[in-house]
Amino acid sequence: MSSRDRSGLDIADRAVAMALDAGASQAEALVMRSRSALTRFANNEIHQNVSEEDTVVNLRFVDGQRVGVASANRSQDEDLRRLAQTAATTARLQPPRSDFASLPQPRATPLVAGAHAVTTADADPASRADAAAAVIAAAEAVGAQAFGYAQTSSEEIGVVNSLGIRVTEPRSRAQVLTVMMGPGGGTGYAEQVAVDVSAIDASAIGREAAERTMAMRDPVELPAGDYPVVLDCYAVVDLADWLGFLGFSALAVEEDRSFFEPGKTVASALVSVSDDATDAAGTPASFDYEGVPRQRVPLIEAGICREVVHDNQTAARAGRQSSGHGLPAPNPWGPLPLHMSMAAGATPRDELIGGLDRGLLVTRFWYTNVVHPKQVVITGMTRDGLFLVEGGRIRGPVRNLRFTQGYLEALSGVEAVSVERRALEGFLGTTLVPALRLASFTFTGTTEH
Repeated sequence: MSSRDRSGLDIADRAVAMALDAGASQAEALVMRSRSALTRFANNEIHQNVSEEDTVVNLRFVDGQRVGVASANRSQDEDLRRLAQTAATTARLQPPRSDFASLPQPRATPLVAGAHAVTTADADPASRADAAAAVIAAAEAVGAQAFGYAQTSSEEIGVVNSLGIRVTEPRSRAQVLTVMMGPGGGTGYAEQVAVDVSAIDASAIGREAAERTMAMRDPVELPAGDYPVVLDCYAVVDLADWLGFLGFSALAVEEDRSFFEPGKTVASALVSVSDDATDAAGTPASFDYEGVPRQRVPLIEAGICREVVHDNQTAARAGRQSSGHGLPAPNPWGPLPLHMSMAAGATPRDELIGGLDRGLLVTRFWYTNVVHPKQVVITGMTRDGLFLVEGGRIRGPVRNLRFTQGYLEALSGVEAVSVERRALEGFLGTTLVPALRLASFTFTGTTEH
């Protein structure tokens, strides 16, 4: 039987059995079978269509309190036997880990609805080309050039360990993204992410980017300074990502590099953030990369710190239960929130702008980097849509501005949150975000474009 004919669980079963034969006291196999395809376009033409299929086996070998990990993308029996030997050798070369208690114990793991769509798994190059063509048509209608991609992917995740965990789930994801360039130096951006590719309206994405591109023609320069702002959803994703990466991990709290303190007020009462992999509006997942069921974790409620996410190891050290946020071993990052969701508010997006007497509408941030991790001070610049708002109306485009801003400080000044939310892809995963109106945001410099 070829490795493609075997199920992911069968491969994982075999890998764990071979690790036990090699002398493991405990063993865990994570099998990730993926199929992804990407259709790229530039200058209003499709220029690339690529696809990839892969099966990765990640084997964790436990010998008492010594732990070794090895991975491979070959899964015949002889390959799995070699993998087990490599993981065994790695484990036995490690010093004992006094903080290692055990691999996770099995728990009931109900599969969530909406993690996989056949339409996405079966998407072909023609369907992605149709999405690209819809975006390109919108660009051509306004004399702009479109760049971007249409992407579809599906995967089967399987986890087996020697203590009784044995779970598998198919998952899928689709994304259409574009950046446009038009006359007078105008640029625009739009994207959407969904489990089901048929839920993405590529024409609407194209029109959104095209309208923004035309609105950004001949931007004017404004001085640096503090401005009230409306952050569109694309900018809010950056806030959520950096908060998640720097602050919402139990390991970051352990190592005293997080702002997080239970009960501490860190944002406006209008701000609530959770990590919820069961929300069908995002890209759901039933369990983590250790086979532990994912739990909804309230991170910030009405501006107040509530919980952080745990994997098996941080939970054991804290005397807690894992919240289902483990990453593939070996994992130096600790648990991370991969399905963040910021609660919607009560204000339509247009009314967010209507509430600005004089300020800026920011479409998205670009090239953001950390200045002070514990305080979540970030530097970066605006991109693809910055507009002056006066008297509650957009008056015209503005050249991009550079900023250095504490994201927690910014969230403390949230005055309104939009009713509308969008699922977008950040560097931590799919995030559900609204738009926000903030009392102040600090821009520290101007740009030439």
